[in-house]
Amino acid sequence: MALACSRAAGQGVVMLRWLLVFIAGVLRAEELQKFVFEKPEMGVGFRISIFSKSEAAAKAAGEAAFARIKALNAVFSDYEEDSELTKLSRTSGSGHAVKVSEPLWRVLSRAQLLAEDSGGAFDVTGGPLTALWRRARRSHEFPAPARIAELRARVGWRKLKLDPSAKTATLTTPDMRLDLGAIAKGYACDEALRVLSESGHRIALVAGAGDMSAGDPPPGRKGWRITVEPLDAEGGAKKPAGIVVELANAAIATSGDRFQRLDLDGKRYSHILDLRTGQPLTDHGLVTVIARDGLTADSLATALSVLGPVEGAKLLDGHKAVARWQRQPGAEVEIVESPGWAEWVVE
Repeated sequence: MALACSRAAGQGVVMLRWLLVFIAGVLRAEELQKFVFEKPEMGVGFRISIFSKSEAAAKAAGEAAFARIKALNAVFSDYEEDSELTKLSRTSGSGHAVKVSEPLWRVLSRAQLLAEDSGGAFDVTGGPLTALWRRARRSHEFPAPARIAELRARVGWRKLKLDPSAKTATLTTPDMRLDLGAIAKGYACDEALRVLSESGHRIALVAGAGDMSAGDPPPGRKGWRITVEPLDAEGGAKKPAGIVVELANAAIATSGDRFQRLDLDGKRYSHILDLRTGQPLTDHGLVTVIARDGLTADSLATALSVLGPVEGAKLLDGHKAVARWQRQPGAEVEIVESPGWAEWVVE
């Protein structure tokens, strides 16, 4: 009898402790306020949402995160003449192995792994062709086939050689130009989130255009709720419904032709190129990827856009990610979701 009473008392103490911990957590959550900061960086608008105990602390953390994004732009930009990436591209064909910074090494090494895994569907050496198609979108003129063929000779992921031991990069063909537009913003979101976490702000969300990296969930929720926008269906096709996903300590990225494209002679040409052919995608679609970090989600979204749902499903298996394709290759919209996607969706 005494033993039973002792056990009951012990269980009561444990339950009381858990209750006190829960109450303390609720009280701490009530102390936090949400602060949102916006700033243009890397050619797009960045938005940082932070839960903090004070506006001053949140502002300081946000400024530090934006400073990190700005510093990374000085590394990754293919527009800035004095960026590290531009300087590296200028060495193409020289035979020189160039020592690169840790951020550039991390992005280039991950890019090359994905290039190999995707059979070249993802490729950061496509700068000459992306520049050509940017001009085509501005002028509304289709590039000459001979010019496309000429620039294709400068492109190919195997023309970028990396030395892991020395952390050097060599661009083996003259007039190459690297373009990190399909991977750098995801990494920048990750890095900004890391800076916020190091300042004690683990409950945060960093968004840069179609890329988002999420930290711990907001108070009282399982995650950050993010709307996945529907495809803008054409030709009278039924527009799919938007959906909401819930993320915590994960990232999401969407790639497609919704905003950047060339409309010419009744046909829609995406800003996303299949560098294996030098041609833009024409099947009209959006691909959304959820992965462990922004670096993975951003790059996979582009690779899966090029590969499509059949070949893309094979690529997902090795990257611990899920994806959703919205495509209109013909008259009707097709939606394909990889296994595990539904687990992230909020009903």
